[in-house]
Amino acid sequence: MNLNDLLSDFLNPPNAYQALTVERVLSSLLVTFLVTLFIFFMYRKTFKGVIYTRNFNVGLVLTGLVVTLVTLPISSNIALSLGMVGALSIVRFRTAIKDPADIVFTFWAIAVGIISGAGLYMIAIVGSPVIGLFLFALNRANLRSNDPYLLVLHYPTEAEEAVQGALPDNKLRSRTVTADGVELMLEVRMKSKDAPKVDELMKIKGVRDVALVSYNADVA
Repeated sequence: MNLNDLLSDFLNPPNAYQALTVERVLSSLLVTFLVTLFIFFMYRKTFKGVIYTRNFNVGLVLTGLVVTLVTLPISSNIALSLGMVGALSIVRFRTAIKDPADIVFTFWAIAVGIISGAGLYMIAIVGSPVIGLFLFALNRANLRSNDPYLLVLHYPTEAEEAVQGALPDNKLRSRTVTADGVELMLEVRMKSKDAPKVDELMKIKGVRDVALVSYNADVA
């Protein structure tokens, strides 16, 4: 058997539901690790949230490996697969994932674990880079759009007209008037390189402070 035959058997196993062997277990785990490592770097490269959590990213790799270990015995034993489905159906995970992108990456890692555990290595090896290419293209396209920010100002009521005249295009989020003055919270969209322009608001007489906060739908 030459090298081409070995690669052919590895990438296209004749029977995905073959009996478990040490070689198959190690091969499945290795493929899962390499592909989820690619997912790890894609998540870090395309992350758009406020605070990057490395533990979550490492968890994607471990999730893929664990799912592979679960899938391996299921794919070789029908009775065990039915029992595993019943056991997993009663498990409840209470950790909420709010960011839709995190949900997609989690599902991606799980899918890689299932596919590799079933012995369908070609799908995992070819499919993941294709998904990554689409993701990178969408991410690059998004860089051309303006990012959302929260603009928070505190100023006396006497400066209302001057402040309103100097504000960029915005969407009102909240307005609080107290004896000390006005607190205004606005959603504005701009490129990060244009953020220093809001410093001009501090030149308005009476404005006490200006804060510009990176913002998304869940966290600011």
